[in-house]
Amino acid sequence: MTPHIGQRIAAQYDSLSAQEQRVASFILDHFEDFAVYSAADLARLTGVSKSTVSRLFKRLGFAHYRDVKDHARQLRNLGVPMVTDANAMQGEAGAPFQRHHQREQENLQRLLGSLSADSFARLVERLAEARSIVVVGFRNSFPLALHCRQQLIQARGGVRLAPQPNQSMAEELIGLEADDAVILFGFRRRPTPFAHLVSELERSPASTVLIGDPTAVGFAEQVDWYLEAPLESISAFDSYASAMSLICLLANGVLHHNLAQGRKRIAAISDLYDDLGELSTSVM
Repeated sequence: MTPHIGQRIAAQYDSLSAQEQRVASFILDHFEDFAVYSAADLARLTGVSKSTVSRLFKRLGFAHYRDVKDHARQLRNLGVPMVTDANAMQGEAGAPFQRHHQREQENLQRLLGSLSADSFARLVERLAEARSIVVVGFRNSFPLALHCRQQLIQARGGVRLAPQPNQSMAEELIGLEADDAVILFGFRRRPTPFAHLVSELERSPASTVLIGDPTAVGFAEQVDWYLEAPLESISAFDSYASAMSLICLLANGVLHHNLAQGRKRIAAISDLYDDLGELSTSVM
């Protein structure tokens, strides 16, 4: 991706005029929501002329202000927290809740609508019968990978999280066999080595499941299963509710694939909790 507007400002700030610096500073101070302002708003709020605003954006590489708006939307699609609707959290009491609820429902409907029942059943069977499962997640995907591992390990053994803190991936990928499976979470703002990891997993004999947002679709042909969970929210920060719902669906599927064995494992884990005194039994 080409440098975003904040990076462009930082690179040219010292060469800007005093008035241009005033606008540039305002953008940097309001970077999370500058996309909601019009060119006239920026001129009024910074006390400069509209021509100064236009001149600044041209110096930053934007031919028109609509190009700046498009740039802001691209940043949001890549996961940069950007407010594109200044009124998203405004309105009558409960209005933000209603908008949030509607968006969450839309995300979940898109997720479930994209799933094939037959393909999902084959995936559940593969995860249930795999010799071992490696669950991988970086950055924002790490909490999802951690939760996925924690759910699956209650239903079956041989599930591990990779990489371990401050460790590398190579040790985790060596020795994977055709009866192993890898669940890779690849939500947006992925680290640069992510593409190399996907390529390596493509060459691996193990089955690979990729769970990501729509920006990960370019990797779909390199994996055995690609599951897409939308992240859109009513404002700057992504919502991972649909991804967590998908994890629940997968874990329940694995559990019910061999329910008797799963129940036995859950009971044994609960007994060990008691023996180790790890969990409180108090309801208060």
